[in-house]
Amino acid sequence: QVQLVESGGGLVQAGDSLKLSCTASGDIFTRMGWFRQAPGREREWVGAVVKFETGDVSNVVKGRFSISKNSAGNMVYLQMSRLKPEDTAVYYCAADRRPSYESPTYYQEPKYFNTWGQGTQVTVSS
Repeated sequence: QVQLVESGGGLVQAGDSLKLSCTASGDIFTRMGWFRQAPGREREWVGAVVKFETGDVSNVVKGRFSISKNSAGNMVYLQMSRLKPEDTAVYYCAADRRPSYESPTYYQEPKYFNTWGQGTQVTVSS
């Protein structure tokens, strides 16, 4: 079964906002996050949230992006504002059910997430 499904991607203009959603199925994930990958670049950590703690995002997008979960804990969002062309990438939702005791910034490597969505394309035109 597909456990993570992203939605909300699309084509927008620089300066626009976009909100990505990731819907999780099954038992609760203790940590959830977002990664992105642009052509020719390595997969880049965007942000993560642990349980119901306040999430955190990378310094690259801090101030423009924010990550959050719904009250039920089965959805994680990535609110993106003032988008730039360099934000163009496939955005992946990632999650894991292993015990999560560290802060969100601890989980910046893909190896900390064993469940991945199919990705959603975000294209920001200049």
